[in-house]
Amino acid sequence: MKLPGLAACLALVALPAFGQSVRVVDGDTLRIDGVTYRLWGIDAPEAGHLCADGWPAGPTATEHLRALIRNRQVSCEPRTLDRYGRTVAICHADGRDLGADMVADGHAWAFVRHSRDYVEEEREAAAVRAGIHGHTCEPVWRGAPERQ
Repeated sequence: MKLPGLAACLALVALPAFGQSVRVVDGDTLRIDGVTYRLWGIDAPEAGHLCADGWPAGPTATEHLRALIRNRQVSCEPRTLDRYGRTVAICHADGRDLGADMVADGHAWAFVRHSRDYVEEEREAAAVRAGIHGHTCEPVWRGAPERQ
């Protein structure tokens, strides 16, 4: 499916954000100078998501992404646009793939509906029960409530 504006979006290739306004919206979304970037290939718990055991998965994922970008240069490589008009991108902090780190650290799932890029990181995080894998957390697409 061809989305409007995709060619213009992909022409950006990489947007460095050092010295720019970078804000974490939630565990899989950044806002850089007013442009919203959804991290490619992952799905993090929603901002207010609590796991069934009460663990605050959403707030913890949001804070973890903040820690990953703190005092680092952030750049995003656009891939596509989502249905909300957000740019879906692979974003890096000082060269590290933020999506890979979020999944490997147990703060997001590999979003296999759209990509298989982070399946191994999720497998390894689940094996050591990191973050969401150590609690009774279900992703929204499997029926978890968006907010509790």
